[in-house]
Amino acid sequence: MKFPIKKFLSITLPIALGVFLIIYKYNEFSAAQIAEMKGYFQQADYLYIYLSLFIALFGYISRAYRWKYPLQHLGYNPSFWNKLFAVCIAYMVNLSVPRSGEISRAVVLKKYENIPFDQGFGTIVAERIVDLFIFAGFFFVALIFQINVVSDFLTKHIPVDQLLILAAVGIILAAIFMLVWIYSKLGIILKAKEKLAGLTAGMKSIYTMPHKWAFLAHSIFIWFTYLAMFYVTIFALPETANISFGAVVTAFVVGSIAIGFTNSGFGAYPILIAEILLLYNVPETAGLAFGWIVWISQTILMIALGGISFLLLPLFNRR
Repeated sequence: MKFPIKKFLSITLPIALGVFLIIYKYNEFSAAQIAEMKGYFQQADYLYIYLSLFIALFGYISRAYRWKYPLQHLGYNPSFWNKLFAVCIAYMVNLSVPRSGEISRAVVLKKYENIPFDQGFGTIVAERIVDLFIFAGFFFVALIFQINVVSDFLTKHIPVDQLLILAAVGIILAAIFMLVWIYSKLGIILKAKEKLAGLTAGMKSIYTMPHKWAFLAHSIFIWFTYLAMFYVTIFALPETANISFGAVVTAFVVGSIAIGFTNSGFGAYPILIAEILLLYNVPETAGLAFGWIVWISQTILMIALGGISFLLLPLFNRR
């Protein structure tokens, strides 16, 4: 019974948090502000939203194509379409439980390409590590060029002293774990190492494969599409059309954090985007409407592509 309860809570708690944030923010606005926000939805130029969705498709395709390099190095050559379907399904699954889509990607290839789950999942983990480094680059660019805005936002929303304590504790625990993992001869540790051998092989494939630069080029292109699709949406509303590129990068970074640590940003994404844009003199109602327009459009795309992929997978793999 424990697993179903745990799974149920992992799905419902993030959604409940998102609903709470939406209701909480909604109750903060007056009737006039809510009417103003509705006006932004009605007046938005959705041509730019459609353009952002078109750009997003290239990110999906590039992510699927990039996956072939570590898999080929492990001796597997799955169909491009199966990889693309798996990526689309992963984005949709992430709407329910944060980061659960990575598991679904490996499950799809295990079922339709007979690629061992641990090795497939290992390549995905390695991809995410590379993605994390690229995201860190965006973060530091925003931090360096928008230092005043970013520092004001962080000190307003995050207690720095508690964050430093948590970071120190995390580093100490990580160091202890690594020492135990490397040097321990306990049976349970040795058994865990054996179980994770395939995962480790998948992760190492990124660093030992012959097409590292092609893999890196796709990784950079994927994040370029993320930024580009966010950038073009600012022109959908007059209130956001003239914000600086630095503001775009800062909002993009904060929005990416919201997506990464929640179920694809449900509830949190529009609120955090509005908070950032408010620092650049964009009215809160306009910033919130903008955040919802971006989030809703991307969510519709994820559901549509994920649903189509679910339908096409068994048809495409019919023997």
